[in-house]
Amino acid sequence: MESSSLISFSLILCFTLLFFGSNGVEARSYSSISSLITENLYNSIFLHKDDNACPARNFYPYNAFIQAAKCFPKFGNTGDLDTRKREIAAFLAQISQETTGGWATAPDGPYAWGLCFKEEISPQSNYCDTTNKRWPCFRGKSYHGRGPIQLSWNYNYGPAGRAVGFDGLRNPEIVANNSLIAFKTALWFWMTEQKPKPSCHDVMVGKYVPIAADLAANRTAGYGLVTNIINGGLECGRPDDARVNGRIGFFQRYAQLFNVDTGDNLDCANQRPF
Repeated sequence: MESSSLISFSLILCFTLLFFGSNGVEARSYSSISSLITENLYNSIFLHKDDNACPARNFYPYNAFIQAAKCFPKFGNTGDLDTRKREIAAFLAQISQETTGGWATAPDGPYAWGLCFKEEISPQSNYCDTTNKRWPCFRGKSYHGRGPIQLSWNYNYGPAGRAVGFDGLRNPEIVANNSLIAFKTALWFWMTEQKPKPSCHDVMVGKYVPIAADLAANRTAGYGLVTNIINGGLECGRPDDARVNGRIGFFQRYAQLFNVDTGDNLDCANQRPF
């Protein structure tokens, strides 16, 4: 169970973010993204998330997503209307690939099966980077993929927990047991710059400015760069990767549902990973 101090910290964080941007700039004009993604649209995007076949059945309700988004008021609230909708579609597409239960001949197609899993199946390790002394692993704990973004590694669980109000190193399991915290970790990862990587948010809203190393690595702005941020070491720099194609397929379907274009540079086949 979370300590009361961590719960209080989380509540203070959400309150602060609702009224002030990450740079301390007042953000009272920010509105709920529920005006752009209604519960009906959410359910039409995730047609099968609550099927009996999905291990995450009933774990990803609409209200948990909207409540989590309130803690990150710039998400889906930056730029013109198309930019706002495109970012939401991109986020939902990426978490769909991370949690997909679809297959080529699945009912309603492979891209109607996002949010089917809440935890990595049969992880091959405990995802502990012992060289990271700032966020040390705890004995007996596994930092494998959990939640919508499949948060992984101690160096992500630690800062994610500190940011949204749980002990990520001692209690990583909560990401697969608490729907609101699960969505908060995914949005934290999306919104947070982790140098040399930009934030996914900045890429999707046009605030990414490539440095010399990015230009040399052909890391051009677009949805493909978001894939590079999330899982580039395994998926980018290789042609016709099935996982990358899955991410694109989800994005194309969702963009159509949002009535917005996807933009350019959808894949990362020609990008070097970070």
